[in-house]
Amino acid sequence: MSGFRIPFNRACLAGSEMDYIARAVENGFISGNGPFCRECERLLERHLPGARVLLTPSCTHALEMAAMLLDIRPGDEVIVPSFTFVSTALAFASRGAKPVFCDSRPDTLNLDEKLLPEIVTGRTRAVVAMHYGGVACEMDAIRSLTLEHGLALVEDNAHGLFGTYRGRPLGTFGSLAAQSFHETKNITCGEGGALAVNDASLVDRALVMRDKGTDRSRFLEGLVDKYTWVDTGSSYVLSDLLGAFLLAQLENASVFQEKRLRIWRRYMEGLSEWAGSSGVGLPAVPEGCAHPGHLFHLMMPDGAARRRLIGYLAERGIMAVFHYQPLHLSSMGRSFGGRPGQCPVAESAGDRLVRLPFFASLSAGDQDDVIEAVISSRAVL
Repeated sequence: MSGFRIPFNRACLAGSEMDYIARAVENGFISGNGPFCRECERLLERHLPGARVLLTPSCTHALEMAAMLLDIRPGDEVIVPSFTFVSTALAFASRGAKPVFCDSRPDTLNLDEKLLPEIVTGRTRAVVAMHYGGVACEMDAIRSLTLEHGLALVEDNAHGLFGTYRGRPLGTFGSLAAQSFHETKNITCGEGGALAVNDASLVDRALVMRDKGTDRSRFLEGLVDKYTWVDTGSSYVLSDLLGAFLLAQLENASVFQEKRLRIWRRYMEGLSEWAGSSGVGLPAVPEGCAHPGHLFHLMMPDGAARRRLIGYLAERGIMAVFHYQPLHLSSMGRSFGGRPGQCPVAESAGDRLVRLPFFASLSAGDQDDVIEAVISSRAVL
C-alpha cells in the first residue's frame, strides 16, 4: 500500500497500545489468556449481553471452535453464503462437512433468507449467517427456519461488531458467533478474533477446546488439583501482548465508531447523485438495521467499469479494491458441487463490487479527493 497516496486501509491507534504492551511485558505474562485478554473479554461481554466471550488468535479459529462445539462431522451439510471470506466455509469443511452455498440478497449482499428452505436437507446441521459490511442478515426469518428444522445458527460477525438488528447487537442471535480483530476491521490487534458463546450449555466445553482439550481453566479456578486432556481442541488462546493492544482499541471503540460512521455518511452523501446518474449501486441498509461503518462499496455496472474505475483511481494515488470472489466458483467450491450460475447475485457482485478507502483516520481532505476522483471517473466509465 506504500505506493498509494491514499491507501485502502490503515490501522488506527488509540494512543495507549504501546504503553499497555509494555505493561504486559513488565507483568511477566505475555502468553495466552492473560489479564489484558480477560479484560477485553469483559468489555466485549458488555457489548454482547448474555455471551461468554473467549478471545482467539483469529476469526477463523473462532469459527473452527464453533464447528467443533457443534460436533460437525463428515457427511453433515452446513449452509454458508457464497459471497464471504473462505473461513466461513473452511472451518466446517475442515471437519468433513459439505458446505452448501447460498446466494446473496441483491440489496445487502447477505445470505438470501428466502432461498434457505430450498437447500435445507436431512443432512443439514447448521446455517452460518455472515453480516456483510456489518449490515444485519434478516435474523428473524433465519432464526425461525433454524428453529423449525432443529438447526444450529452461527453468526460470522467479522464485519458486524457494534451493529444491531431491531435494536439487538449482532453476535447475540446465534448459539455461537465469531468476531474478527484483523487489521482491516474497525477494532484491531493485527490478527485476532473472539468466539461469543451465547448458549450457556456450551461454555464449559468451549473453555476446554480453547485450551488444547484440557480442563486447565478448572484447575486455575481451583476446581481440580491438576489438569489433563479431556476432549478435542487446539491452542486457541490469544497472546496477552495482542490482548494489551486490543484493550486500548476497545476502550476507545466509541471514538473509532463515531469517525467511521461519519466517513460512511460522507461517502453516501457525496456520491449519491453521481451513482444515480451512472448506474452505480450504493450500500443498502434495510429498516431495523444499524451498521457499524465497516466498509463502503460501489456496485459498478459491469466488470469492465470496475477495472476502469480501480485503474483510474490508482493513477491518482488512491487505492480501491474488489472484494470476495464467490466461493462456489473456487476450485474447492467446485469440488463440493459448486457450478456457474448457482449463485447469480454473488457472481455478479464478485465481478462488479469496488471498495473505497475506509479507515478511522481518513481525513476529510483525503476523502474529498476520493469522492472527487470517483465523480470525475465518469469520463472513462
